Amino acid sequence: MEIEKTIEVLNTLIVINNDRIEGYKTAEAEAQETDLKMLFSDMMETSVQNRKELVAEVTSLGGTPDEGTRVTGKFFRVWMDVKAAFTGNDRKAILNSCEYGEDVILETYKKVLIENHQDTNSKEQDMLNKHYVLLKSDHDKVKQLRDLIEKQKN
Repeated sequence: MEIEKTIEVLNTLIVINNDRIEGYKTAEAEAQETDLKMLFSDMMETSVQNRKELVAEVTSLGGTPDEGTRVTGKFFRVWMDVKAAFTGNDRKAILNSCEYGEDVILETYKKVLIENHQDTNSKEQDMLNKHYVLLKSDHDKVKQLRDLIEKQKN
């Protein structure tokens, strides 16, 4: 296991958590409904905690934690979709966009846990698995709310 590779892998997760924090800051600011504001705040807090743990691990390995975000690509587009959905106050579209963003972060974690497992030690894998479970729980909350809207229409 190369420490440089471990730092690189962990920094990838720091960046996607940073993306998620920024996305939910935007979503929380745009939300009109209290339940959505609270949901987005809770989801942002999940990533704040994940980031803290990742930053501590990168620092303990002698690396420099990445403080940036990816302002390009799929994730950015998702948050612009969220903003557009808020403009139309379309709760289902908002939740669809959020679920897509949740899918992206879960896929990133899954990829690291499966394809990069040799680049992390057992303590780091435990931490990443814990993050994945928390993120999956957040994802499922969004999905449940979205599905409830669909059920109410039928």
